[in-house]
Amino acid sequence: MNIQLNSNYNEALNPSYCDRRAGKPLIALVFIDAGGGHRASATALKEVIERQERPWNTVLVDLRELLGPCDPIHSWTGVRIENFYNELLKRGITIGSEAMLRFGQAIIGFTHKSLVDSFAHHWRKLQPDLVVSLIPNFNRAMLEGLRVADRSLSGGPTPLVTILTDLVDSPPRFWIEHHEQYLICGTAEAAQQATLAGHPGDHVFRTSGMIVRPEFYEQATFDRRRERERLGLDADLLTGIVMFGGCGSRQMLPIARRLASAGSRAQMIFMCARNDELAAKLRRIRMPVPCAIEAFTSDVARLMSVADFYIGKPGPGSISEALLMGLPVIVERNMWTMVQERFNTDWVARNELGIVLRSFSDVTMGVAAMSNPQRFAHFRSRVASLRNRAVFEIPEILTTLMSTAALPNQTQTRQSLFRHDQLKL
Repeated sequence: MNIQLNSNYNEALNPSYCDRRAGKPLIALVFIDAGGGHRASATALKEVIERQERPWNTVLVDLRELLGPCDPIHSWTGVRIENFYNELLKRGITIGSEAMLRFGQAIIGFTHKSLVDSFAHHWRKLQPDLVVSLIPNFNRAMLEGLRVADRSLSGGPTPLVTILTDLVDSPPRFWIEHHEQYLICGTAEAAQQATLAGHPGDHVFRTSGMIVRPEFYEQATFDRRRERERLGLDADLLTGIVMFGGCGSRQMLPIARRLASAGSRAQMIFMCARNDELAAKLRRIRMPVPCAIEAFTSDVARLMSVADFYIGKPGPGSISEALLMGLPVIVERNMWTMVQERFNTDWVARNELGIVLRSFSDVTMGVAAMSNPQRFAHFRSRVASLRNRAVFEIPEILTTLMSTAALPNQTQTRQSLFRHDQLKL
C-alpha cells in the first residue's frame, strides 16, 4: 500500500485531490508544531488509518495554515505561537507556565471573532466530513467556524472530535469546551473531567493510553548489545536515555555534570534533538563512563530499545513512548513543571512507574534507585503491566462514529453528510 503521509491542507485543496477522494469521506487531522507531540500524534494516527486501509481520506492540517496572519500570539507579540513555545522549552524556561497559559488564552479570547472567521473561511474551502482536533485552546473557535461554514454550505453539522494529547485537561478552555465536542481521552481522569463538564457519556470515548507512533510497537530485529557498541557504549552497563522533547533542553547540562561529579556508573544516551549548541557543550563534559550524544533523529524507538530507563520532562508523549518500550522513568515535579504536565508526575508515582524527584539536582538519587536490582525489577514489572493500544483503538472509535452515517457522495449536497442528529456513538 502507498501511504502518503505528506497529504496536507494545501494538497487537499487541489482539484486533482478532490477527484481522487471522490466517494470517500474527508477527515481533517488538525495539529500544531508546539513541542512536537501534536504533529507526532496526528502523523501516527494518519499512518495507522492508511495502513489499515480505512475507507477515508485523511489530511494533515497545520494550524499555521488555517490561522495565517490571524495568529493571535503573533499579532500581539510579533512571535509565532509555536516558535515562542518551542524556544521556552529549548531554554528550559517553564516556570510560571500556568500564568503564560492563561495570558495566551486571554489573547485568544480577545481575537475570537477573527479566529472564527478564519476557521470558517478555510472549512468552506476544504469541506471536511469530520474534523479531528489534536490541539488545545482553539477548539471553541474551530467549532464555531465549522458551524458558520456548515450554514453557508447548507449542510448539517460537521462533527468535531477532540483527541486529548495530554493525560488530563487543564481547565478552563484548554482541551474540553462546553460546546458539542466528541472527546477521546487517554485516562479515566480525563474522561471524568469531560463528563463533569456536561458532555454526555456517548460523546466521551476512553482509550488505553496516549497516541504513540506505530514504530514503537514493532519488535526490534537487531542485536541490543551490538547496537550499544555501535553507539560507543558498554554493552553491559546500565543505560539511561535522557530526553526533553523535540527541542532539547539546557536541563541536560546540569544532569550530565551531576552524574559526572558523582562518578555514576550508569551510562547515558543524550537526545539533543535540533539543539546543536547543547550537543557541543555535552561533548565537553568528562563522563566517568561512555555516553552517546545524539542529534535530531526520527529513529527514537531504536535508541530507546537499547536503554534501560528514561530521564526527562514528564511530557505525555515522551513518557508514553518510554513506558511502551518498557522503560521506567525518572522525572521531576516542582514550580518549573508545566501546568499541563503536573498530573503526569502524580500518575507516575501513583502507579509506581518510576521515580519523581523534587529536582533534577537529585538525579543521582534517581539513578541509584534504578541501579538497585530489586527496585528496578519492581518498576519494570509495573511498566510491563500497561497495555497502551490507543493509536489502534482510535480508528475503531472513528469508525463507530461514522458507521451510522451514509458514506458521502461527492455529487450530493452537504445536507447528506454526517448529520449530527444521526450520530449514535
